[in-house]
Amino acid sequence: MKRIAVIGCGAAGMMAAISAAESGANVIIFEKNEKPGKKIYITGKGRCNVTNACDISEYFDKIPHGSKFLYSALYGYDNTRVQDFFESNGCRLKIERGDRVFPVSDHSSDIISTLVKVLKKKGVEIRYQDEVTWIQVDADDHVKAVVSKDSGITEVDSVIVCTGGLSYPSTGSTGDGLKIAKELGIKVTNTSPSLVPFEIAEDFCKKLQGLSLKNVAVKLEQLKEENPEGKKAKNKTVYDGFGEMLFTHFGVSGPLILTASCYYEAKDKKGNKNSYILRLDLKPALTHEQLDKRLQREFDLSRNRQFKNSLNGLFPSKLIPVMIELSGIDPEKQINAITRKERQDFVNLIKDMRMTVQGLRGFNEAIITRGGIAVGEINPSTMESKKIKGLYFAGEIIDVDAQTGGFNLQIAWSTGHLAGECSAEE
Repeated sequence: MKRIAVIGCGAAGMMAAISAAESGANVIIFEKNEKPGKKIYITGKGRCNVTNACDISEYFDKIPHGSKFLYSALYGYDNTRVQDFFESNGCRLKIERGDRVFPVSDHSSDIISTLVKVLKKKGVEIRYQDEVTWIQVDADDHVKAVVSKDSGITEVDSVIVCTGGLSYPSTGSTGDGLKIAKELGIKVTNTSPSLVPFEIAEDFCKKLQGLSLKNVAVKLEQLKEENPEGKKAKNKTVYDGFGEMLFTHFGVSGPLILTASCYYEAKDKKGNKNSYILRLDLKPALTHEQLDKRLQREFDLSRNRQFKNSLNGLFPSKLIPVMIELSGIDPEKQINAITRKERQDFVNLIKDMRMTVQGLRGFNEAIITRGGIAVGEINPSTMESKKIKGLYFAGEIIDVDAQTGGFNLQIAWSTGHLAGECSAEE
């Protein structure tokens, strides 16, 4: 019987351990925290967005980085099998808007307790507060043992590293596995926060702090510098989405913004800093012409009012002073004195409110980590290292990441299951 060590008792780690045990291995999980699934506990605002129920073929459009690498893992253990796993082990699930899957109870603790129950049933040993500091490799580049702070040297046949990335370090995601991998000569790509809010230069965001907007459209646009001929190059739209966003004291957040952050590249391939703007369309359901007619109707109803008192039908009250300021129209000006050009410029502002991106918030606020173990270092059919036999990786430690909506947890379940299964094979 093979003896397998799993480092990390999160989503990928627990699924890897269950899969390896089901395949006949003797499995030990090493977890530096005092309890399992600390990051699972806070996902989905404490409700745990387990997976996404859309067709598995649609996943690849939701994974900006590493989608091809995940083909075998996602098809081998897809979202229907994940749902079947939890349902068959007593955790009832439900599907909500956007095909997001949650436990019926709305408690992430039920997902964790289901996984722990299955681990016990399969005879998996969990060593809490026992941090792995090193993986021993023999002369033939094959795993032979793990070294941990409490247990010392534990001889094993295979190791599955599921230590996560760097996001939410309070849950234990502090890059331990990445450090060990680097010391073993395995390539690790640059890491950065992802699914994270943007910091914005304009101070009107502070005035709008706490304002949530639904059914708006956002474009994240990379600014291009002038070319040698002095001609201005066309900016590149890297993300175009529709949904809900939130203004904060530092900038913008919310589901739409978090997804946009997946497509933010701080530097280009030459190491030069990239610059971005966010372009917000407050009325995406209307064309410029339709919005102009709507505005004319609103103005006709308020002909003798001041501009500042004529916008209640268009915007939330908190947004009105900011829109007036950005428009450049005198707030005291009467509606019947507003020129056609001023009105059309106001339409353009509503359809294209621009914000200068200063950067992303840090790992403390990031849902996931971008970057990690380079996918070229891993066999996508097994999750095994190409350099070291018996060394496997699963979950967020790998350089793959997806949009919000349960896709990242599905990646953890799928890669964990594949790594566990393959590591247990004789």
